Amino acid sequence: MKILAFDTSTEYCTAALLIDGAVQVREVHAGQTHSQLLLPMCQDLLAEAGFALNQLDGIAFGAGPGSFTGLRIACAVAQGLALGADVPVYGVSSLLALAEASAAPRVIACLDARMGEVYHAVYERVAGDWHEVSAPLLSAPEQVPPVPGSGWCGSGSGFRVYAAVMQARYEVALSQLRADLYPHAREIAVLAAPRFAAGEGMVAELAAPLYVRDKVALKTCER
Repeated sequence: MKILAFDTSTEYCTAALLIDGAVQVREVHAGQTHSQLLLPMCQDLLAEAGFALNQLDGIAFGAGPGSFTGLRIACAVAQGLALGADVPVYGVSSLLALAEASAAPRVIACLDARMGEVYHAVYERVAGDWHEVSAPLLSAPEQVPPVPGSGWCGSGSGFRVYAAVMQARYEVALSQLRADLYPHAREIAVLAAPRFAAGEGMVAELAAPLYVRDKVALKTCER
């Protein structure tokens, strides 16, 4: 299985090439330069491995939620590369990638969404697969959904930016914090591999971002 994956949903730009279970990665704190960095990173990974795009089994991308511009970049690059090479694509939730990165069995995935809000989802690993306890949503930090029981890992920048509120909200539930984690192409490749193997890859034209939020700025009256 050979999969090219990338994520541009946050300030980081990451790319990964998975070949039969081994993963090579590239990453950089990109700020606002994802569009300039992503293609060269992908080309570098493929050149290093000696593979052409049309030899891939699939192209996976971070579908979001996250930065509107970043999600559009990832989706457009996935479509462009896949169309030219005639390979399938698969979008992976950035919040699910956070859960995978945590290596914990019960994960509250939470990313800073700016504007005083967070992107939030809850996952539990059952028999080796992720079960969605709470679907991706946009919420004020103090209104994020409760979780059952204890032993949860808080993962992602939402737990850093809104540390006091989030820890108070999940005081009893949390047993671990990984606020340093961010969605990464490495986990996106790993999560996409069984989906491609199961024939769930999509034609390039169907690749789409998961926005969750439907606006990018507050009106003057809302500030």
